[in-house]
Amino acid sequence: MSARAVAASRRRFLTVAGSGALALAIDSALTSPRRAWANPSFADDPFTLGVASGDPLPDGVVLWTRLAPEPTAQDGTGGMPDLRVPVHWQVAEDPSFRRVVRTGTATATPQLAHSVHVEVSGLRPDREYWYRFRAGRYLSPVGRTRTAPAVGAAISSLSFAFASCQNLPEGYFTALAHMAREDLDFAIHLGDYIYEGGAQGSIGRGHLPAAETFTLADYRVRHAQYKLDPDLQAAHAAFPWIVTVDDHDVENNWAGEHSQPDDEPDQDPEVFLQRRAAAFQAFYEHQPLRMASMPDGPDMRLYRRFFFGQLAQLDMLDTRQFRDVQLTDPSDRWNPRRTMLGPAQEEWVLDGLARSSATWNILGNQIFMMKADHEDGPAERYGMDTWDGYAAARQRLFDGVHERGVDNLVVVTGDAHRSVAADLRLNFEDLSSPIVGVELLGTSISSGRDGQPMDALGETWLRENPHMRFHNAQRGYVRCDVTSTTWRAHYRVVPYVTQPGAPLETAATIHLEAGVPGIQHIER
Repeated sequence: MSARAVAASRRRFLTVAGSGALALAIDSALTSPRRAWANPSFADDPFTLGVASGDPLPDGVVLWTRLAPEPTAQDGTGGMPDLRVPVHWQVAEDPSFRRVVRTGTATATPQLAHSVHVEVSGLRPDREYWYRFRAGRYLSPVGRTRTAPAVGAAISSLSFAFASCQNLPEGYFTALAHMAREDLDFAIHLGDYIYEGGAQGSIGRGHLPAAETFTLADYRVRHAQYKLDPDLQAAHAAFPWIVTVDDHDVENNWAGEHSQPDDEPDQDPEVFLQRRAAAFQAFYEHQPLRMASMPDGPDMRLYRRFFFGQLAQLDMLDTRQFRDVQLTDPSDRWNPRRTMLGPAQEEWVLDGLARSSATWNILGNQIFMMKADHEDGPAERYGMDTWDGYAAARQRLFDGVHERGVDNLVVVTGDAHRSVAADLRLNFEDLSSPIVGVELLGTSISSGRDGQPMDALGETWLRENPHMRFHNAQRGYVRCDVTSTTWRAHYRVVPYVTQPGAPLETAATIHLEAGVPGIQHIER
C-alpha cells in the first residue's frame, strides 16, 4: 500500500462512525477504580506484541491485542501506567479498510495487563475479514481472520493446522513462519505455548525472566517475550487460533491441584493453586479467548466446542485441570476410579459426540491417547503423564465412542515432540479389535531442538506398537485438508531450528476416508 493510501486509511480509521456492532470488550466489563486516560500519548509504539484473533463462530470472532510499549518490563506492566485506556478497533472486508463493517472502542485496564478482548458479532459466516486497533496516535498491525461456516452449511472443504510446544531457548519458530504462509481457515494450538523454566539455551534466545516463573509478573514477562517473536506474530495475524493450555504453560507435569513432584516452593497445594491462577491469568491476557474462558482464580474453562458447517465438529479437551495425579505405581493405571477429564467433561464430550451430525468429529487433545510401549521385547513401559497412565479412563472414552456409534473420529494431539499417526483400537492388544478413531500426533515447533527423521524411541515405538503407522522426530506442524469424503494430514517439518531460515518439507501425508475406519494410506 502506498504512503498516500496508508495516510488516507489512517484518517478513515480516525473518523469512521460507530456501526452499532454487537461487540463485547472484556476489560470494559470489569469495574475498575483506575482513572481513564482519555487522550493517551505513548513514548513508543504500544502494539509491540502484535494482534490476534480466535474462537471463530459463524457470526464473529475474538479480536486481541495488548498495549505494551515496554513489553518485558520486569514488573509485568508492559510499561503502561495504572490507568484505563480506550482502544479503538475496526473490522473490514478488505485489507485496505475501504469497506469497514464493524467498529467500536474497548477499554484496556491494568487488571488484565492492558490486554483487549473484543467479541465481535454480526459478521457473515465463512468470510475473510481484516482488523486493526488504534490507541492514541498509534495503529496496530493488520490481522486477517475468518468466521466459521454457518451451522449445518454444506461446505466443500476445510483447511487448518495444529501445533504445540514452542520452547524459545531451544530453537527458532521457523515452522510458524511457514505456517503463516499457508492458506488456512484456522489454527489449533494444543499447549506449551510458553515454557516456565529458567533455561537459557545455547542459541542466544534465553528466557526472560532468567529464573523459573512463579508470579503473575513473571508469567506476563514470559508471555510478552514469546509474543515478541516475529514468526509467532505472523502466524497469529494470518488466521484465527483456537488455543488451550498444557503443562508448561503452568509447570511441567502438573495435574489438577498437584504440582510436579520436586522440591520447588509450590509443593503446598494452596501455593501451587496461587501459581496456577497467575499462569492462567497471564495466559488469558495474551490469547484471543472469550469471556467464558476468563479465569476465576485457579479455574479456567478451556474445554469447548466449535462447529464448521456439516463438515466438522471440534471439541477442545482439557487434560490438566481435572485429572488425578500421576501414578508412581504403574500397576494401578487400570484403576476405574481414576480420571483424565473429570466426570463432567467426560460426560460432555461423549454426549456431544453422540449428538454430532458432522462428517468428521475432531478432539483437540494435549497428551497422546494411543498406547505407547516404550520398551523393546516382552517387558512393557509406559509414560504416566499420558493417557497410558490413565488406561481405564481411556477405555471408558473408547467404549463410549464405540457404543454411541461415533464415526470418523480424529484426535489431534501435541506434547510429545515427535510425530505419529496411529489407529486407535478398542483393544490395543487385539489387532482384530474395532478401530474407534485415528490419532494424529504432531511434533513441536521448537522443543527438542533440531531432531531427526527417526530416533531410537521411534524405532521402538514402531516395533512394539503395531497400531502406530508413521513416525518422525523433527520439528514442525500438521496441515489438514478435509472434505466430506477425505482427510489429508500433511506432516510439515523443518530440518533444523537451532538456526533461522530452515526450509519446509513434507515428511508424509496421511490419507483417511470418511466411513472407513483407520488410516488408509501413507504417502511419503
